[in-house]
Amino acid sequence: MYFRKELGKLGEDLACDYLEQNCNYEIVERNFCCRQGEIDIIAKDIIKKELVFIEVKTRSNLKYGNPAEAVDKQKQHHIMYVAKYYIYKKHINNIAVRFDIIEVYIEKEKYKINHIKQVL
Repeated sequence: MYFRKELGKLGEDLACDYLEQNCNYEIVERNFCCRQGEIDIIAKDIIKKELVFIEVKTRSNLKYGNPAEAVDKQKQHHIMYVAKYYIYKKHINNIAVRFDIIEVYIEKEKYKINHIKQVL
């Protein structure tokens, strides 16, 4: 369990660095939790002026399939409800919203990031 938690945190850290350095995103919040669930990263796409809710899936191998496959219908449902609550709680109006998945593949000292936009 400890390894998976640490691997997940490392994946989220790498995803945040990638978004800020390569995609012109501003990280607004990480690990936003409420009763409906959790969203890994909430960011602003500075160029497109969109609020982006991002689920990060990190894998050290593909034994259980591609990371994005883990975002099933139930997980998507939770993400939608958490996003709605976040928008309500923060009084956000008049901004486009998008849902992305970032797959992080880590093997030894190397990693690869696959950013899948507009998934929901």
